[in-house]
Amino acid sequence: MSEKVLMKGNEAIAEAAIRSGCRHFFGYPITPQTELSAYMAKKMPKIGGVFLQAESEVAAINMVYGAAGAGARTMTSSSSPGISLKAEGISYIAGADLPCVIVDIVRGGPGLGGIQPAQSDYFQATKGGGHGDYHLIVLAPNSVQEIVSLTADAFNLADEYRMPVMILGDGTLGQMMEPVDFDSIPAPVEAEKDWATTGTDLKREHNIINSLYLVPEGLEAKILERQKRYDIVTEKEVRYEAHGLEDADIVITAYGTTSRVVESAVKQLREEGYKIGVIRPITLWPFPTEVFQKAAETAKAFLSVEMSMGQMVEDVRLAVAGKAPVHFFGRTGGIIPTPAEVVEKVKEITKEV
Repeated sequence: MSEKVLMKGNEAIAEAAIRSGCRHFFGYPITPQTELSAYMAKKMPKIGGVFLQAESEVAAINMVYGAAGAGARTMTSSSSPGISLKAEGISYIAGADLPCVIVDIVRGGPGLGGIQPAQSDYFQATKGGGHGDYHLIVLAPNSVQEIVSLTADAFNLADEYRMPVMILGDGTLGQMMEPVDFDSIPAPVEAEKDWATTGTDLKREHNIINSLYLVPEGLEAKILERQKRYDIVTEKEVRYEAHGLEDADIVITAYGTTSRVVESAVKQLREEGYKIGVIRPITLWPFPTEVFQKAAETAKAFLSVEMSMGQMVEDVRLAVAGKAPVHFFGRTGGIIPTPAEVVEKVKEITKEV
């Protein structure tokens, strides 16, 4: 029987990354994810890895670019303002078709905001963040155990599709402690990286890592080629959890920490006789559109619960496509919605449908 250990979410991400073959970490401290960097600082030298606290977030993401270009499994982590600073570098990494893992432990914003948990980086994560036509695979865990398994998945997915993968957590997930079974995480799947800039003794042509295409037709061809890969990701890698949809009058959707609040609310509502279903997206990109489309055939209404002023709700509305009303309830500024608030909102909606 595997042994569970009690770990903080940030530290669990770091340990899972190490077990997934990550040996190059570049970052810069920012609350509420600093424990991840601190863990890497202690562990990497002991296992022959590289930990480097860069002079800025801008420097850190460009170091990730260099390590990824050399074929290394590499990652960085930050929180909301730091991810904004990394945005240009993330676009360059995507434009060079390089695999890496980026962790965003979200805090309230905009600007410096506050250090309490939020989900207001959804647009930044799923709609690009930087410039140009590109996507990140965005994984949204809701427990420390899932943070660990999705970290392992993130490295495998990044290598398989040659693209950056973001783990989108929040301050609560980063700071909370829960039991973790590391033996259950997926094993590293090492992809062949014949494109890497590892040096050559003239047995092959030189590899060049670049995102610059001065001929428009060449750039368009490259973007279209990349889009075909994105289409495969959209077809094969959608992940979600759903239950209670068969008889649901109202379907509640939430991700991350907020989904745990929703589960408590749904338990109470079901006990009181309300027919409530739940959809929890695990991949925020690609978004699980089809399960919403199917649920919209029978559900009378949807409710998106978020720690923001309403961001994922836009994707829910696109998926439902007008077949049912889509409502929103959110808290922001670092405040987590309560089960009682969700229950009250559902009861309001019930009077309307």
